[in-house]
Amino acid sequence: MGVEKSQAAPKRITAFVGTGRKKHTYGAVREFLDRLEAIGNVETEIVPLTDYRIELCRGCKTCFEKGEEFCPLKDDRDVLVEKMKASDAVIFASPNYTFQVSGVMKAFLDRLGYVCHRPCFHGKTFTSLAVQGIYGGRDIVKYLDFVGGSFGYDVVKGSYSTAFEPITEKETRKRNERLAQHVERFHRALATQSLHVPSLMQLAVFRIGRTNMQLELDDSSRDYRYYAEHGWFDSDYWYPTRLGFVKRTAGSLFDAIGARIYRSRAAG
Repeated sequence: MGVEKSQAAPKRITAFVGTGRKKHTYGAVREFLDRLEAIGNVETEIVPLTDYRIELCRGCKTCFEKGEEFCPLKDDRDVLVEKMKASDAVIFASPNYTFQVSGVMKAFLDRLGYVCHRPCFHGKTFTSLAVQGIYGGRDIVKYLDFVGGSFGYDVVKGSYSTAFEPITEKETRKRNERLAQHVERFHRALATQSLHVPSLMQLAVFRIGRTNMQLELDDSSRDYRYYAEHGWFDSDYWYPTRLGFVKRTAGSLFDAIGARIYRSRAAG
């Protein structure tokens, strides 16, 4: 008898939804995950942010300077972060409230501001969903995708749909067609999940940012210590990657630009 080949472990997908209403945004997320599950080998969870206590960031910068564990707010942030860490991929989904993400989604993202300073989700996949009434969905997707990239995720471009109440058959059909294309992109990214070679823009963000941090801060700062602990002050990028001649040269140039920006700021 031959030995049966074991199937790869299923990918865990968690969708964080910025509304407690199980209507348009929730419906779009459910349709997205149903289509993903139909392809197979995934485990999914929908997390309505309204089910958790998320307090408003006070802007004290304690998470930047001392560490997120010293934040004076004691809410459910860390429960949600653990869900993110346990996931192979995440989805951020929000309705359009006054031409931006919902309040609970914004509060959630503000509580994760320290992750933009100390990204920790490299090698994981991200995408976004937005539902608009008339206008604004495109900008919400652009914003959420930017945040996902800042957190370290490999971003699959999100999508948005339009929904009035009650949602029409035409709107539902257009939404599902758009979601089908989105699911295909997302599934391909999941199937080839890896640490990608950075673009020039990604390389510039890392090298200029870390140079400024190295020159401006010291080991009294949690941001500084985090970079030092991960070897980022001496690395080519956030994670080991092979840069070609052009990007190696560009990296050195970005380091010089970062130092020049710091000197200009220090000189007032």
